[in-house]
Amino acid sequence: MGSLCLVLMVLQLSWSLSSSVPPPSSHLCLPHQRDALLHFKTTISVDCDFYHDDGYRDPYPRIDIESWNKSIDCCSWKGVKCNNVTGHVIGMDLSHSCLVGSLFANNSLFQLHNLQQWLDLSSNNLRGSLLENTSSLFHFHGLRRLNLADNGFDGIISSKLFSQLVSLTHLNLSYNGFFDDNESYLRFDGHGFDMLARNLTKLRNLVLDTVDMSDVALTSLLNLSSSLEHLSFSWCQLHGEFPTQAFQLPNLKVLDLSGNENLAGYLPNTNWSSGLELLDLSECGFKGSIPASCGNLTQIISVGLEGNSLEGQIPDVFGNLRKLTSLSFSSCNLSGPLPITIFNLTKITHLDLSYNHLEGPFPNHVSELQFLEELLLSYNSISGGVPSWLFTLPSLLQLELSYNKLVGSIDRIQKPSSIQEVYLSYNNISGSIPCSIFDLVNLTSLDLSSNNLSGPIPDSIFDLVNLTSLDLSSNDLSGGIKSDMLSKLTSLEFLDVSSNSLLSLSTSGNDVNYSFPQLTTVIFSGCSVRQFPNFFRTSKLTFLDLSNNVISGGISKWEAEGWEGLISLDLSHNFLTALEQFPGNNLGYLNLRSNLLQGPILSTCLNPQIPSSKELSVIIISKNKLTGNIPSSVCNLSSLDVLDLSENSLSGTISDCFGNLRSLEFMNLQMNNFYGKIPDSFVNNSKLSHLLLNDNLLEGLVPPSLANCISLELLNLGKNKLSDRYIAHETLSKFESNER
Repeated sequence: MGSLCLVLMVLQLSWSLSSSVPPPSSHLCLPHQRDALLHFKTTISVDCDFYHDDGYRDPYPRIDIESWNKSIDCCSWKGVKCNNVTGHVIGMDLSHSCLVGSLFANNSLFQLHNLQQWLDLSSNNLRGSLLENTSSLFHFHGLRRLNLADNGFDGIISSKLFSQLVSLTHLNLSYNGFFDDNESYLRFDGHGFDMLARNLTKLRNLVLDTVDMSDVALTSLLNLSSSLEHLSFSWCQLHGEFPTQAFQLPNLKVLDLSGNENLAGYLPNTNWSSGLELLDLSECGFKGSIPASCGNLTQIISVGLEGNSLEGQIPDVFGNLRKLTSLSFSSCNLSGPLPITIFNLTKITHLDLSYNHLEGPFPNHVSELQFLEELLLSYNSISGGVPSWLFTLPSLLQLELSYNKLVGSIDRIQKPSSIQEVYLSYNNISGSIPCSIFDLVNLTSLDLSSNNLSGPIPDSIFDLVNLTSLDLSSNDLSGGIKSDMLSKLTSLEFLDVSSNSLLSLSTSGNDVNYSFPQLTTVIFSGCSVRQFPNFFRTSKLTFLDLSNNVISGGISKWEAEGWEGLISLDLSHNFLTALEQFPGNNLGYLNLRSNLLQGPILSTCLNPQIPSSKELSVIIISKNKLTGNIPSSVCNLSSLDVLDLSENSLSGTISDCFGNLRSLEFMNLQMNNFYGKIPDSFVNNSKLSHLLLNDNLLEGLVPPSLANCISLELLNLGKNKLSDRYIAHETLSKFESNER
């Protein structure tokens, strides 16, 4: 996709450069036109504090209209082009000039009736229904280039425009509209676009990206000028079947219909526009197969068909397209063998065939692909081994082969490349991790998870000082990870070695001296970790998962130091016996299920005198040996969604305050020793979907207020001492009514 955007930028730049302002005329401009420009200046302001549609913000105006003044010939003003003979203003380019304001039909700018070459107001923050039933632009009969893209213009585009602006060769109205309290877009009705197609016979560039064209009949596209070279209708809400003849416009170089998800059609079997350079039909609804005639597009630079409902095989005809730099067929439902000649492309930089059903092995040897930067083949059925040439391509930065059927060991890498990201997860790769893979010194992300790799983790992995993400989870790795070696990865942000049951973490007395300044996520679930690693105290952890290990003892205040920034903590399925306080003040998720915690821990940890996170939304401490009661301070956790304290030895009564927890969705207190009545305070629990109070000592009646729990899906009150044999009739009726 990056290469596709680059091609579009280059094509747009060529347009912009072709209309750049030449040296100013020596002729004095006409006073009335100078005054019109100066008055236009007073109607708008200059403010760069806004962002364009692509997220870019101009740091300063490209053309500073504040410098316009009477003392200087207006034909010398930046952004203004005059006729060298008559002195008339014939061109204006004020793009990227931080202009802010509304343009109305009576604006003095439109008194410049001699504008013939171009009017470019693109990439500003101008608003108004300028093109809707107005005569303001009708006087520009000779205007050849009009660019109003990337502004806030809205409303219906008047059909009268295109009975007047018949000299236009370039028209760009893309990326307009505003999105304040109410969204409002620029829109074509059927008649307006039909007038454009019939009357603008000189048109070469037509760019209408994001203009609402939902009312446009696709048959009107057949009336477009045969001189068209650039046609871009991305994200225009087009629907229906796209006429195949439009692919055959004789001079067409760029066709972009991306993002029209209800636009259907078929690719032509013959007679493509022979000069086509860019074809982007991504995220549409095209059907059928990819025709072999695509091999005749000898001028093609970029092809994007991702996200369509195609079928069949990829024809092996792309190998001879020597100008092709970007090819994307992802998520197209394609099947059959991996087309081998694709690996002969000499200029390809981006190749994406992911999310299909392609099968077969890689070729044994590849000598081309010298400029390939991204190879994306994940979510297919590619089989065979992982050839070493993949890691030696000189320009490759990203390799994605996850979710395939690759087997065997990774070959030794002879000539490591500058690759930065490698994703090989969810395959059947076996053997040990080859030390040579760690010669890829520029690696920032490495994912070998969910394979059959075995043996120890090579020490050389810790020399990858640029590594930010490492995922070795769900393998059969063994041995220990030494804290002093791990500390070399100073750029590491994400570490997942979970589900390697023979893998342990070796710590030492110097652990507190090691620093992990970037580390935020650590997942050691399902390993053989025996104690809390002290070096995490010097990190900035937000997510820590040490579940399913053999950690014993307690969590002291000292051990919880350095966990102040934790948002999620999972220590479930260990052998913890004590907890002095909930770690950190930002915790949102806490899971201590299936440990040996005992005593009145809740009263200690939820003591109002001890600060705890107001963001705590999930508390799971089930299957432990907790005693005591649930302190009412738990109801101060206003964000609480899930409370699971089941299968403990808790006692006491259930507090009325639970009825005030508006966010509570799941409450499981089953298999404890709670007694007394179920509080009749379920007034504000409209989100509560699961309430499990069974296997306690509760008595009395089922509270009628449960009928307010309109989202309730599961209610279990069994094995208590309740007086009601069934839910009270009135309460049950309300439940049934809510379900209907």
